[in-house]
Amino acid sequence: MASAPSSAEPAPSRTKSSVHLPDTARELVKILVTGPFGVGKTTLIDSVSEIRPLHTEEQLTEASVAVDDLAGVREKTTTTVAIDFGRISLKGGAVLYLFGTPGQERFRALWDDIAYGALGALVLVDTRRIDESFDALGLVEESGLPYAVALNTFPDSRRYTEEQLRRSLDLDPDTPMVICDARDTHSSVDALLALVQHLIDRTDTDRTNTDRADTDRTDTDPTSTGPTSVADRTSPEPR
Repeated sequence: MASAPSSAEPAPSRTKSSVHLPDTARELVKILVTGPFGVGKTTLIDSVSEIRPLHTEEQLTEASVAVDDLAGVREKTTTTVAIDFGRISLKGGAVLYLFGTPGQERFRALWDDIAYGALGALVLVDTRRIDESFDALGLVEESGLPYAVALNTFPDSRRYTEEQLRRSLDLDPDTPMVICDARDTHSSVDALLALVQHLIDRTDTDRTNTDRADTDRTDTDPTSTGPTSVADRTSPEPR
């Protein structure tokens, strides 16, 4: 990935032909869409996916009342019990495979399996229930995944300054934080592009640091021929 594309062009429509990968696809990237229960993960994937999204939703029942806190999301009637899945092709040849995670603690065992192989995560936050985002942020940070934060807007969302939100969420200065309406395609794509650009920036920084370290090692040790690759290693000869 060299540069993040713009969302100025409309997302592809869900046609029969769009089920197949475009001929321009060059890089396939797995992305997590995560966050607390009822934050809008399913809605975001549904709004951007160029294929018919896969949803594993079940009706909320009285049996879940004791474990699913509906405070702030009283209108919610279903919940994801495994994953949401969608796909979006970006200009430049990158194709994002979007995996939405369940938001409840009781599905914690699924998280590591869903996260396996992902390059980054988009963490959705509801500013009416900021403290409920802490667990999702903790899981992402424990996994070592780079991430961006998308503040999903609701009609009764409270207003905070960027400084207040960053301090409350304990975000690093370079962690992207954007405002998003998960129902709106362009807004959701922009949030994903912020994450993609963050991944590109981190890759460029890591590459620069590696090159600098190799140069420093060569300058310090004149006999050094550079980093040892797997191909450079050989098994010892038998005696």
